[in-house]
Amino acid sequence: MIIDFHTHIFPDAIARSTIEALSKSASIPPHSDGTATGLRAQMSKAEVDIAINLPVLTKAKQFDSIVKFGQNLNLGKECPSIISFAGMHPDIEDYESKLEEIKALGFLGIKLHPDYQGTFIDDERYIKILAYAKKLDLITVTHAGLDGAFVGQPIKCTPLRTLKLLDALGGYDKLVLAHMGGNELFDEVLNELAGESVYFDTSYVLSFIGQDMFEKILARHGEDKILFATDSPWQDECKEISLLRSFKLGDKVSEKIFSQNAIKLLNLEV
Repeated sequence: MIIDFHTHIFPDAIARSTIEALSKSASIPPHSDGTATGLRAQMSKAEVDIAINLPVLTKAKQFDSIVKFGQNLNLGKECPSIISFAGMHPDIEDYESKLEEIKALGFLGIKLHPDYQGTFIDDERYIKILAYAKKLDLITVTHAGLDGAFVGQPIKCTPLRTLKLLDALGGYDKLVLAHMGGNELFDEVLNELAGESVYFDTSYVLSFIGQDMFEKILARHGEDKILFATDSPWQDECKEISLLRSFKLGDKVSEKIFSQNAIKLLNLEV
């Protein structure tokens, strides 16, 4: 079984324009059209069983429309293999009621993106949101490390800032740090963050992290806290699966990373 813990899709009406704009800003070619249909086609080709959609709010006012889109995905029979999280933004003042709404609607978690939201991960507004998400037993996934659309700007989620966040929260074992804990900050992840009670996902980075660094982080962080993910449409699922398999981690470790860790975190019955 394979679970892709980090994908992005958009409503059909805006998918093309959104993908084109994001591709241009980050100089990254897409590998699908950004729609649910496009993701499902890629999943079928790669034999991925379940994908997690992670929406990003670039403005607080997008909350309702993104929750509605995610709810329709989760309830719709046309996309049973896609599970959507909700999104949160640090400018949402009534964050407690919004998180309660997310929980009541059956969402399993939320997505944050400090760069697109212009906020450092250890900002007091994020701390309040994550503290309440933790109280509600929600998963939080956050972009971590460099984002290609923001080269030259301060990185909003570094390992040291993440440690400050965790200290303020008293830990958060349902926090998922995308891109192996910090895209292009792998030495810092290894030396400062690996071993903390959080998850890392493999999204986007498998093609350039290198097997040696991947295995060093894996050994220090633990095989139970790594989640397979691609960042589709920004990486190809088939290629990412092949890359991880080429590391020859062994059947037990590979099964945990490809699915078992996600099943446990998501509390899925499969």
